[in-house]
Amino acid sequence: MSEGLFRLPRPARVEVAPGAVHLPGWLPLARQRELVAACREWARGPVPIRRTELPGGGVMSVRTVCVGWHWQPYRYTRVADDVNGLPVAQFPDWLGELGRSAVAAAYGEAGAAERYSPDTALINFYDDTAKMGLHQDKDEKSDAPVVSLSIGDSCVFRFGNTESRGRPYTDVELVSGDLFVFGGPSRFAYHGVPKVLPGTGEPATGMARGRLNITLRDTGLGGG
Repeated sequence: MSEGLFRLPRPARVEVAPGAVHLPGWLPLARQRELVAACREWARGPVPIRRTELPGGGVMSVRTVCVGWHWQPYRYTRVADDVNGLPVAQFPDWLGELGRSAVAAAYGEAGAAERYSPDTALINFYDDTAKMGLHQDKDEKSDAPVVSLSIGDSCVFRFGNTESRGRPYTDVELVSGDLFVFGGPSRFAYHGVPKVLPGTGEPATGMARGRLNITLRDTGLGGG
């Protein structure tokens, strides 16, 4: 029997590591479509989507647009002086509410959700060949959880340890609509995307191809 024809149902919740929670199918299709439309608007500007140039001269294979704060290696600014010198789009209240709902769903704690106050979103678009090397999200001054939402093509998401890029790590298939939250002991775990699975997305999301990853973060920088 082909697993493609008779795919086993996915669990409702998986704790991949302490503080790292995968909730398959958390985002309903209608909400995925809304997010795709919002991301398309942000991708047009005021600071448009771009491939980020790294300090060593390399260029990331994903394309990125930011909301709230502009990320460039390895700091946050309000103005995108590495792109066009303009301020990034404001972080909308509804996106913060979505982030709090995600944290509540992942951890089952009303208090944790109430304390969560994301102020930036990094939106990465992966084409068929794009990857993300193992890295830590450590440019924030806050250790609040990172909320990651996946739309479009599935991917292999590699979630590692906090000490190095090596083993142990766990490979998780993230499908359109999946939520992944990592905080607490896993907040600074290395993670990356070694592979996108082309042609696995749901066209009804509004994406014909490629993967959209939206990560919400609390920079800890306040209103500065």
